[in-house]
Amino acid sequence: MLQPVMHVLKQKNIILASGSPRRKELIENIGLAVGLCPSLFEENLDPKNYKSFTEFVEETALQKVLEVDNRLSLQGDPPDVVIGADTMVTLDGSMFGKPTSEQEAFDMLKSLSGRSHTVYTGVVVKANDKIVKFTEKTDVIFGKLDDEQIRGYIATKEPMDKAGGYGIQGVGGTFVERIEGDYFTVVGLPLYRLCSVLYNMFKENK
Repeated sequence: MLQPVMHVLKQKNIILASGSPRRKELIENIGLAVGLCPSLFEENLDPKNYKSFTEFVEETALQKVLEVDNRLSLQGDPPDVVIGADTMVTLDGSMFGKPTSEQEAFDMLKSLSGRSHTVYTGVVVKANDKIVKFTEKTDVIFGKLDDEQIRGYIATKEPMDKAGGYGIQGVGGTFVERIEGDYFTVVGLPLYRLCSVLYNMFKENK
């Protein structure tokens, strides 16, 4: 999708406002060089202040982008493009972030067992003064898990830095019976929409 503008994008200083090697790998796999710069934004927004999960993840992603863009600009190395994302697992109207303990990870996975939940990933792309925001959501259906399987997974430590307590691209993918929507939304960076945004942003420069 990006081939017509790839020569333009390859000249840009593209920064991912994240410490996620998974998101970095996804971008590099489509042929773009990207630098990682974890945001210092505290991610302390209150979901109750937002009308929808979409608004919440987009605002969190936006604050990550603005913090990184401002910090790098003040350091004299302003980026051309900053990409930020925030992923949230939701079930029965509640948000599941990254578990803060093994017990919380267990409780999350136990509640997801045998059920369908929805993953939202909000993305913000800032190129110079232009900002584009979007959200994708995907339904994930877990098979039925017993307590021993859940505890065995937690022992791998994989759940502890993943929203909802699992990573679909890792061992946690063995719990997923099927999905309805974009797989990459669950990984944490919906590639189709991201590439569509980048193409539309830079097609006039090609």
